[in-house]
Amino acid sequence: MAKRSLQASVEGIRKAKQAFKRKGWTQEHLAAEVSLETRQPIWKFFTGKPIDRHVFNDICFVLDLDPLEIVQQPTVSESTTLYAPADITLDIDAIVLKMRSAQYEKIQAQCGTLHLLDLARPININDLYIDVNIFEELTSNRWLEITVLPRLDTDEFNHFGLNQLSQERVSGLEVLTKYSKLIVLGKPGSGKTTFLQSIAISCNQGVFLPDYLPIFISLKHFCEDIQGRNQITLFKYLHDFLTNYGFSEQELLTLLFHGRALILLDGLDEVTQEQSTTIHNIISNFSEKFYKNKIIITCRLAYQLYKFPGFTEVEIADFTKPQIADFVEKWFLSVVNYSPVKAQTLAHKFMQKLELAENQQILELASTPLLLNLICLFFKLLEDFPIKRCELYKQALDLLLINWDEARGIKRDQVYPDFSLLNKIKLLSHIAAVSLTQGNYFQPETKIRQTIAEYLRSLSNATTDTDALELESAAVLKAIAVEHGILIERGRGIYSFSHLVFHEYFAAREFMTNTTNQTSQTFVNYLKAKSWYNVFLLSAEMLNSADNLLQLMKQNIDKLAIQNAQLYELLSWLKQKSSTVSTSYHPAGVRAFYFSIALPLEHPLNCNQALAISLDHRLAGNLAADLGLDLALTHALAVSLTITSDIFPQRFSSLSLALDLRHLLAAQPSLQKSLQNLRNQLPLPSQGRDILKAWWEANGKTWTKELQTLMLTNRQIGYNWQFNQQDLQQLQYYWDANKLLLDCLNRANNVTVKMRDWIENNLFLVSI
Repeated sequence: MAKRSLQASVEGIRKAKQAFKRKGWTQEHLAAEVSLETRQPIWKFFTGKPIDRHVFNDICFVLDLDPLEIVQQPTVSESTTLYAPADITLDIDAIVLKMRSAQYEKIQAQCGTLHLLDLARPININDLYIDVNIFEELTSNRWLEITVLPRLDTDEFNHFGLNQLSQERVSGLEVLTKYSKLIVLGKPGSGKTTFLQSIAISCNQGVFLPDYLPIFISLKHFCEDIQGRNQITLFKYLHDFLTNYGFSEQELLTLLFHGRALILLDGLDEVTQEQSTTIHNIISNFSEKFYKNKIIITCRLAYQLYKFPGFTEVEIADFTKPQIADFVEKWFLSVVNYSPVKAQTLAHKFMQKLELAENQQILELASTPLLLNLICLFFKLLEDFPIKRCELYKQALDLLLINWDEARGIKRDQVYPDFSLLNKIKLLSHIAAVSLTQGNYFQPETKIRQTIAEYLRSLSNATTDTDALELESAAVLKAIAVEHGILIERGRGIYSFSHLVFHEYFAAREFMTNTTNQTSQTFVNYLKAKSWYNVFLLSAEMLNSADNLLQLMKQNIDKLAIQNAQLYELLSWLKQKSSTVSTSYHPAGVRAFYFSIALPLEHPLNCNQALAISLDHRLAGNLAADLGLDLALTHALAVSLTITSDIFPQRFSSLSLALDLRHLLAAQPSLQKSLQNLRNQLPLPSQGRDILKAWWEANGKTWTKELQTLMLTNRQIGYNWQFNQQDLQQLQYYWDANKLLLDCLNRANNVTVKMRDWIENNLFLVSI
């Protein structure tokens, strides 16, 4: 058994005093450096009296001394128990090999498995882990101008990963090789702990740093273990732990002195504020004394209270699409235990659906590993994503707000203790609604704190002191950013919601929980804004009854039509035309069909039948005679209108074929004869290119006018509506608003039969 105390030799005291003089410290300062409450052990050290062996070693390392050169050597009888023989002690490779062998099973048990939420059994880390990417520059450190960030009224904003703001990614192992001291930061659920576990396993299995000893420490457990203990150091903690495996203090000192330890410290953000200073000092002192070793600390973004000298801060990047695909395939293999073929098939199906435009919000959430696991659970049930997204988003938020910490037994400090979870949810809803109405995804810190202060002022028993509110708003912002990662710093002093869908969800919640006639009227005024599309859908899902919202949306759409004379005239024609066709299709589907074919050729919605088909899927098959004929004639007119004399020879066959409608005109011989007469007016293609060009240049406009007149007279189609640019924009707004209304109707809860029938029967009609 090694001696509990050591004392300096005469020569050792001399060397120690010289080193102490070079430092220029006082004994009180030296005591503080080794975490001593008094300088008495320092005095004993310099006078050659016995002191605790850990304190002795700490003093030596702070003074840059080798303890072996300072200590009073033991008598012959003591030598076999105090120190190992010199040749063994200095054989660092033998020590590392011994320690790695003894620790192997411990590291495998500690870091080799993952515990996923809603899964009773652990998963082997190698079966699910995806190599992470790293940003070497923290997003929160970048200086960005708020004016260059995307706004809500642009189509350029890429939901997935905020790509406009992204930077170059490097692999995790590349960063570990590059830096010996790292602080790995990331959002909640970004995979920080899993990353650290994978490093430990890779080292343990000889894949990465095979000549190092991996040591994985949960800082939460470390704090619990040292609670109530005085003068604790990380070295002493490690020694106490490793003693159980038969390692001497000298072996540990030798290992650390040669820098052959890979120290992995997980969860700095899980340390209580009361313990944070102590932990910071313990880690800093250890890192300074044993500076040759590799040390990696994980922590949530926005948490850090202190900086660690010599450490490089990096950030875990969101998953890319290939990483999502790899994770999903591994998930079906390891979590659901599907065969490799079935897992690959389902993963392919998952990604195909994930990349559809309607699943853009789910794709954005899937970039966070924690939320991707949740999405996989939803997909497993139906092999599809839920049509109604509200429940998925709610569970994702519950994970970040409550369940993720609860599942790991973490109780965080309340940065702002009087602010309940319900208050946080209400505040986030308020922030989302305010910023959305202002047209901004991003908010400068000053502005977001002002919004928070306004909310705090509205609470009962709130202070009216401006300075106090300023401080409280800062504390609340930090609490939300640190504890949940729902608001994050995109650039220095610029905040946004971590996922756009959370922004939309909370904005919808604000509307849902504060519904009055006035707020509802204000809400539907945003029908034309694309950025509000998902907010309307989520609101329709959340409301206990969506009748009032749907009615107000329809009335607002009708007002849009009444305010534009050209649009109103088009809708009047639409009503009359659709009433004359003989069909069993849904009346609104027929109106949507004719709306699209009546639009100018240059309009992006021209002949777009997506909305019509969504109202009646039969419109995707063989069309009824009236609709088929009108679509064919519209196509023939479109071909004619786009022909010039130069391209007429090449387009001649297309035009002639477009007028061959005998299969649709069996019941209309008069119209068939008129169309045949028009075809007979065309020159013969054998007459040559020059004659064809000359004919179209001389007769093309007249011929096209005759075709258009024939269509107007016989079918009441082919009008030249002479829309200006503003009219075309209003047409787009009207179409989008009707599509949104229909989507809300299909996603809403508890819509009465009367309201559903009224909405469906009056789409593309002015009902007021």
